[in-house]
Amino acid sequence: MNHILQEREVRSIPELLRLRAEQTPHKTAFRFPDGTGWGTLTWSELSDKARRLAAGLRSIGVQPQDRVALLCSTRVDWVIADLGILTAGGATTTIYPSNTAEECAFIINDSDSRVIVVEDVDQLAKIREVADELTGLRNIVLIEGTPPEDQAEAVIKLEDLATKGDLSTIDDVIDAIDRDDLATLIYTSGTTGRPKGVELTHDNWLYASEASSRVGILEPDDVHFLWLPLSHSMGKVLEILMIDAGVETAIDGRVDKIVENLAEIRPTLMAAAPRIFEKVHSVAVSTVRAEGGAKSKIFDWAVKVGTEASRKKRAGVEPGKALQLQANLADKLVFSKVRDRFGGRVRYFISGSAPLAEELCEFFDAAGLTVLEGYGLTESAASTFVNLPGNPKFGTVGPPLEGTELKIADDGEILVKSRGIMRGYHGLAEETDATLKDGWLYTGDLGEVDDDGYLRITGRKKELIKTSGGKYVAPAKIEGLIKAASPYVSSALVHGDRRKYCVALVTLDPDAVAHWATEHGVENDLATISRHPDMVAAVEAAVEEVNSNLASYETIKKVSILPAEFAVETGELTPSMKVKRKVVEERNVDVLDSMYD
Repeated sequence: MNHILQEREVRSIPELLRLRAEQTPHKTAFRFPDGTGWGTLTWSELSDKARRLAAGLRSIGVQPQDRVALLCSTRVDWVIADLGILTAGGATTTIYPSNTAEECAFIINDSDSRVIVVEDVDQLAKIREVADELTGLRNIVLIEGTPPEDQAEAVIKLEDLATKGDLSTIDDVIDAIDRDDLATLIYTSGTTGRPKGVELTHDNWLYASEASSRVGILEPDDVHFLWLPLSHSMGKVLEILMIDAGVETAIDGRVDKIVENLAEIRPTLMAAAPRIFEKVHSVAVSTVRAEGGAKSKIFDWAVKVGTEASRKKRAGVEPGKALQLQANLADKLVFSKVRDRFGGRVRYFISGSAPLAEELCEFFDAAGLTVLEGYGLTESAASTFVNLPGNPKFGTVGPPLEGTELKIADDGEILVKSRGIMRGYHGLAEETDATLKDGWLYTGDLGEVDDDGYLRITGRKKELIKTSGGKYVAPAKIEGLIKAASPYVSSALVHGDRRKYCVALVTLDPDAVAHWATEHGVENDLATISRHPDMVAAVEAAVEEVNSNLASYETIKKVSILPAEFAVETGELTPSMKVKRKVVEERNVDVLDSMYD
């Protein structure tokens, strides 16, 4: 495969795109929903669209290093807009489409963005709602739809903007971009405190792409399915990596279409947040549990046999003849059906943004769907560690990528150094100095390294619970164990800071409990199911199973099932699906207090 960044020095993302379009002009770059099926863009066509948009942006005054905000869901237009902004010499300020109008206003003003590109009239309405607060914003560009008549003169349609400007100057603009120029401002999702704008340069992304490609996951004929938020660093690095490798990507960020798209696209590679894997596992387990009888016994047997066989293979030991025959039968009866849910061709999954339970990694590996868990921060351009194809260690996030240095501080904090480390927090010198010291990024996460150099995340410094008895508890580990132990639990939050013991709040997975509700003759309603004695007993039994493997001070003494799932829209989850611990605890303070009565 022709990885451009492994063959030559490149100074910017637009230069990388130009080289890709020159080398494989007619190869498909992106497939995307076009209303009737899947449309395609070749690398030459993608480059042309980016250049035309860049010329248009320069015609309305975008200058080198000017920030242009992008408020759009994951779709091919996001990629075109981002690459157009960068090709104009500007820097993209990413905004999650789920952000409120006030959150959008904060990001636009804090980043000093002069132009904003919005997806549709709904997102346009957000910006118009806070227009009086946006004193530095000059232009609004609309990707799709028609603006209301009273706003028609204030809004430029993207297709019209792409017809303006001087294309003959674009190569000179690209040549003038330096590797240390700002490329992206990504605002941290803010699980605590105000969001901070992370300044990432062209070189940060180029390093992240090159280092990731050297792991050896990609092959020339891969089909990559991209649905992750491109406003998030993990989605963004995948965008750059695909340009570098020239791999075809099918892109569609509609979460409700993931299952349907998998069947149509039949990808060979996909990155996802752990919630997707947890959901597939939960639905599979809850379905066979509801059916009971022989099917449930066959499923349990298949998981046991498949896990045993995959463990031996990972240890470099061939399963015996009898075990292999059983594993083949388990694959035919159970695991082939799991693979079919993902299109039947997936070679690897990449998991990041939050921990994935080791038990789930083993389940998918037994099914022939290896999950390579990785770790990175927005501040490190996402790519820092990842498990190796052919040699994954479940429960770890793998060794450092080539060019990344790792150090564990005396208090257990993970420190990293690489070309991918951010330039700093936008306009926040003190916060930058507290996080970047002598070139090392202080991640705030705790970890340990095994003899082979694989990193295991053990917790987050700010989230450590200290009980009233003086014992420290890492909640993330226990939360992952609870989710793995029960097919019905979608989220868990362990609480106990300055309390005499730990308790847990959990939410139920609506897809997983649907079968349970039918089996028990209960209305398929989360609030109703959360109060049902049998469901309460099932969740408590799963928690007791987890407790049996914990130290006494870590054990969960009481658990409460909440009547609704956490959601991005309701503010309990970040756009990258992390639980906002402070928000959940504040909203459920009465429930938490009652567990200490």
